[in-house]
Amino acid sequence: MILQMTEVTRIHGSGHTAVEALRDVTLGVAAGELVAVMGPSGSGKTTLLSIAGGLDHPTAGSVKVEGTEISTLDASELARLRRQRVGYVFQQLNLIEGLTAAENVSLPLELDGIGRKEARAAALRVLSTVGIEQLADRFPQDLSGGEQQRVAIARATVGERSLLLADEPTGALDSITGESVLRLLRAHCDNGGASVLVTHDARFAAWADRVVFLRDGRLIDETTSPSGPETLLVPR
Repeated sequence: MILQMTEVTRIHGSGHTAVEALRDVTLGVAAGELVAVMGPSGSGKTTLLSIAGGLDHPTAGSVKVEGTEISTLDASELARLRRQRVGYVFQQLNLIEGLTAAENVSLPLELDGIGRKEARAAALRVLSTVGIEQLADRFPQDLSGGEQQRVAIARATVGERSLLLADEPTGALDSITGESVLRLLRAHCDNGGASVLVTHDARFAAWADRVVFLRDGRLIDETTSPSGPETLLVPR
C-alpha cells in the first residue's frame, strides 16, 4: 500500500471555535491505483490531500507513505519524503515565474543535491513524457494553461515519486486539455505509482479506479469499477 490513512481526524482551532475538517477517515491507495475524491465545498477534500502528503498533520490517526509513519519523521526527514516520494499538483500550480519550465521541474532534484546537468537531463526526460520537451526553456507566462498544467505534473512526477496528489488539476481547463491531464495521471499509476485526485467533475472522476465521497469531513461512500478502470476510461 503506497498510502494508508487510518482513522484520521483533523480539528482546526479549539473550544467553541473548533472546526472538524476531517473525522475518522480511513483510506488506502495501492500501487497502480488512481482514486478520485469528490464532495461539496468545505467537505475536507483539500485537507485530506494536505495530510496525505505531509503538508498538514492530523489531530488523531495514522498516515503512512510506503509504510513510513509520517508522524515519526522530524522536519528534515519529512521534507525529504515530500521531495523524493510525494508529488503535488496544486490548483494554483505554484510554478516559479522566474524559472523556465525545465528549471521548475528540475528544482526538487537540485534541492536534493543532484547536479544541475543531471537534474536538467531528468527534467527534459519527464517533460518529454508529457509532450512538451520543446517548451523546456520557456517561462510560465509564455505557456498556455494546459502547458503550465503539464509542467506542474512533470515537476510532481520527476525523480522516483510514488505518490501523486492532485487538487482540482483540471479546474481551469477545457474538456480536451483536462482529459490530457487525466491521461498523465493515469499513466503515472499504470507505471506503478499511486494517485489521489480531488475533482468536482464526474467526467474526470470516471478515469479513476475508485471514487470516494466526503461530506462534512467524513468518508460517506465509495464506488469501484466492477470490471477494472478500462470499462470507464473510454477517452483513453
